[in-house]
Amino acid sequence: MVYTTTGLGEKLMSSLLLRNARLVLPDGVLAGWLLVEDGRITGVAATAGQPEPVVSPETAVHDVAGGHVVPGFVDMHVHGGGGAAFSAGDAEQALVAARFHLAHGTTTIMASTVSGTMSEIEHHIGELSGLVQDGILAGIHLEGPFISKARCGAHDPGLLRAPAREDVSRLLRAGDGTVRMVTIAPELDGGLDAVRLLAESEVIAAIGHTDATYAQTRAAIELGAPVGTHVFNAMRPVHHREPGPVTALLEQEQVLCEVVNDGLHVHPSVVSLMFAAAGAHRVALITDAMVAAGMGDGEYRLGALTVQVRDGEARLADGDSLAGSTLTMDSALRNAVRLAGVPLADAAVSASLTPARALGIADRVGSLETGKQADLVVLDEDLRVVSVMQRGAWVDGSSPE
Repeated sequence: MVYTTTGLGEKLMSSLLLRNARLVLPDGVLAGWLLVEDGRITGVAATAGQPEPVVSPETAVHDVAGGHVVPGFVDMHVHGGGGAAFSAGDAEQALVAARFHLAHGTTTIMASTVSGTMSEIEHHIGELSGLVQDGILAGIHLEGPFISKARCGAHDPGLLRAPAREDVSRLLRAGDGTVRMVTIAPELDGGLDAVRLLAESEVIAAIGHTDATYAQTRAAIELGAPVGTHVFNAMRPVHHREPGPVTALLEQEQVLCEVVNDGLHVHPSVVSLMFAAAGAHRVALITDAMVAAGMGDGEYRLGALTVQVRDGEARLADGDSLAGSTLTMDSALRNAVRLAGVPLADAAVSASLTPARALGIADRVGSLETGKQADLVVLDEDLRVVSVMQRGAWVDGSSPE
């Protein structure tokens, strides 16, 4: 089945001017206007520095009444939402999850799977790869099975395995270029060789669900692992005599550090510390959302495991481990600003440009710049979503006027 790249939005507008906006740019927030033509941003300007352009009568003009305009969010780690899971082995469910997060401002999304048998993961890759090829998904992230049983979190330990070279290669072949990131515990047998293989294959090796030491983590980084999977969560904690993976990931300039910013996975003060240590250009806000995002409390499945959601917290029914989140990217942005004290411009970089750079697509998305796709979100004074535009099309009737 072929899904059109604009199938999640409405009709493409040929020309649109957003005026009276607070534009959230990488270096600050400026009052100004933004021009969209044929699905791309063709003009961005501060009102004080440049008058509004003269537009044709066919150009739609929307006054956003001082609302914030931020770049569309880029979620590089998400398992599902809206009652659907990316690891269900069903492309239609994947579309439901993508649509749910799109309504919350995620205009670029990479689907994360969970641990399963090799055959199950191959099947999931097969169902998702077509959506990557059609531009609905930015890629596939394999979180498991090459992770530590000691730090398995909400993964079935019986399904975990060391990253044998032939197994990693098998899954990459199944994706035929659509698998963009694989989480690896580098201390496992073959872990460093797997990092090397992924780097050679131009696939992101992400260090996570790991009991690695500081030295083992540094070795993986030096071999080309550029990402830390939900840093602090499901990894050996920091100790003053054994700093572990967290310190190694935060201190290396070439490493991007994911954070699940729901106020639960990582305390806001620690989120603030991450920004202070690494900067917005290296901290990526992610949701790690599972099927229950946007749904009520109750019982859900995450791969082979049962999850109980109470008051929005997703935990394994058998035990008390956090099992992903019910977070959306707009909430992650608000939490960064309201709870962790991160400036809005920096929070927007971490929600958009930083993950876009990690995925190698920052030339197309991630910031409000001339020539990029018209992916943007209009937020109100409380940083709540008013409307979403993807590739120049308003999503689900969400035009601000």
